[in-house]
Amino acid sequence: MVIEILSLITFWGALYLLVHTYAVYPLSMWIGSRIRGRTSDASPSEHPPVALIIAAYNEEEIIGEKIENCLQLVYPDEKLRIVVFSDASSDRTDEIVKEYADHGVELVRIEGRVGKTACQNEVAELVDEDILVFSDANSMYESDAIQQLVQNFGPDVGCVVGELRYRQSNGVEGESVYWRYESLIKRFESHVNSLVTGNGSIYAIRAESYIPLPRDAISDFAEPLEIVRQGELVTYAPTAVAWEDTESSSTSESRRRVRIVTRCWHAIANYPDLLNPIRYPLFSYQLWSHKLVRWLSPVLLFLVFVASASLVLMTGSLLYQLLLVGQFGFYLLAAIGALAARLEVDDPVVTHVPFYFLHSNYGMLLGLWNFVRGSNIVVWETSSRTEGKNNS
Repeated sequence: MVIEILSLITFWGALYLLVHTYAVYPLSMWIGSRIRGRTSDASPSEHPPVALIIAAYNEEEIIGEKIENCLQLVYPDEKLRIVVFSDASSDRTDEIVKEYADHGVELVRIEGRVGKTACQNEVAELVDEDILVFSDANSMYESDAIQQLVQNFGPDVGCVVGELRYRQSNGVEGESVYWRYESLIKRFESHVNSLVTGNGSIYAIRAESYIPLPRDAISDFAEPLEIVRQGELVTYAPTAVAWEDTESSSTSESRRRVRIVTRCWHAIANYPDLLNPIRYPLFSYQLWSHKLVRWLSPVLLFLVFVASASLVLMTGSLLYQLLLVGQFGFYLLAAIGALAARLEVDDPVVTHVPFYFLHSNYGMLLGLWNFVRGSNIVVWETSSRTEGKNNS
């Protein structure tokens, strides 16, 4: 009887948390956005000085295209400073950037392979513009992206996050579907209160609000948390658009997921006050619901499966039999998607998305394990632009 009660509590508790992070929380933010509807007090006519800071490590394949994209941005030339930092690149990245010196593009080479956050700290000290925009080398901005970011800075806003969209050129369609879902949640969060995270591809920070971070911090997550901690908002600008290709393979996406989740767990450990519902009632709800429970979803999936199997054995209930069969069906679809990925053949959304979901959860599990054993990932590796191009 005790085991049955524990199995019931485990099953329904874990199931609710999964439903909460993926469905209830987004729904609550949507309802809140309809009720609260916060608007920006920004003045769209202003053109403050902006430093566009681009992260690069061994980006010879894409850095030229990125700089050309930056030179096409619609923003007063005298107000836009373009800086590329090279984190000890060992290919032709630095040489290519130097070719654009006559166009005002600056190269800051940082030795020692210190990681993205340490590089950002150093460059932020070198520039004196009012707004710092951070971008990745493979993120291509729409022409008005900088203007759209700037327009969303009100007196209470310390950070503005743009919208990342994916071209499905490399076959990892689940990544694009997931990101559209995440972008929708960010829209709701921004109307209700503050975003809980940034986006390394396109986000802007008021220079006076920028806080230097430890080298091992993940900047586009920890910096927004610092801004919220000091009483400012992180808002969303869905009209400030950056484009990227999806990862070249599920393996590349998994590595990226492990790195991000590992670093995010280490980051959140430094902000226990923001998880306190007494001090931050709304923001802590967002942080718990959107991030911590989400990162724990692989553990929750395991608990749901084990508990439902136990309940079938102990009670023979038709309800739990159906729920267990449903899980087997979902995992079977994911297995078909995994086989399709391995064979490099097209597969429909009905199999690809379950595979991507479980593959992402596997990455989150590895990230959690890295955190538990005290391991962190400070530097990033550039994904091959050609690997897996035939996966689509």
